[in-house]
Amino acid sequence: MFRGVAQLNLDSKGRLAVPARYRDAVLERCGGRLVVTADSDRCLLIYPLPDWEPIEQKLMALSSFNAQIRELQRRLVGYAEDVQMDAAARILVPPALREFAQLDKNVVLVGQGSKFELWNKDQWQELMDKADGFGTGGLPPELEGFSL
Repeated sequence: MFRGVAQLNLDSKGRLAVPARYRDAVLERCGGRLVVTADSDRCLLIYPLPDWEPIEQKLMALSSFNAQIRELQRRLVGYAEDVQMDAAARILVPPALREFAQLDKNVVLVGQGSKFELWNKDQWQELMDKADGFGTGGLPPELEGFSL
């Protein structure tokens, strides 16, 4: 399980050092083989390869005659790139994905259970500043009765 927020830096070549607290889990889960793809929130999603493969299979099994499904397939599968953690525990974030998520030197890696989100630091901060609850819509029905 990946959880927590880490503020990191991309190096001049676009490489990201995987934080030490995640390295063993990434190596154990997938041998350092990850998939990076684009998310509709303009961040990147980083999955261990074994966790990504069933998602990709399900997406590609859906009908591409539906315009919304086709757009989702284009974004998630079309942008998906295989990356390998190197001996220094870094991954290269592909240029097209760095551009898509507007990543510069300062980034935020957010653990989300079986995957990570990678954000431009300023965009992450804006999102967190706006995240003041559920707004006027109230609690989503899926969270009724949920307790922390």
